[in-house]
Amino acid sequence: MAQRNLLQFIILGLLHQTPLTGYELTKAFDSDIGEFWSAQHSQIYPQLQKLETAGSLTHTEEVTGEKLARKRYAITDTGLDTLNNWLAAPTPASTNGKDEFALKLYFIPDANDARLRPMLEAQQVEHTAKRTHLEHQLATKFPDGAPTVGLGHYLILQHAVSREHEYCDWLATALTHCR
Repeated sequence: MAQRNLLQFIILGLLHQTPLTGYELTKAFDSDIGEFWSAQHSQIYPQLQKLETAGSLTHTEEVTGEKLARKRYAITDTGLDTLNNWLAAPTPASTNGKDEFALKLYFIPDANDARLRPMLEAQQVEHTAKRTHLEHQLATKFPDGAPTVGLGHYLILQHAVSREHEYCDWLATALTHCR
């Protein structure tokens, strides 16, 4: 299955916060967004051009110094509709170490956002089911606890169960912030 182009939504989300230059967008991946998503300069600029061609963003030219011009990009109503549709859509499970849910959550502005509780609740259902499945696997495959043979498999399953427990606890805490 082809990977979804999530970079477009990241760019639209960042531009919804404030108009930015391409350089400033690139720098955002070195700071806040870089904690959970990465993109290269060579990916960002072509995506800006595609989004502008699609009418999702526009730019103004700024002159810095005597002759240097740079483009400052801003989201359009079309781009805002695209961003909002993506934020409201169901979130698939994370793949390749990239967590789309965390990415969407980053762009939710406050506790009053009507999308927040359903997003968190959907993730809670998904991760509770995953935790239950992993606990069943651990109990079925290793009913006597840590084995002598197959210890690596046991430890990985144990880690996955622990990770899902922690994630479910975090989601429960996050739900307390919803209004």
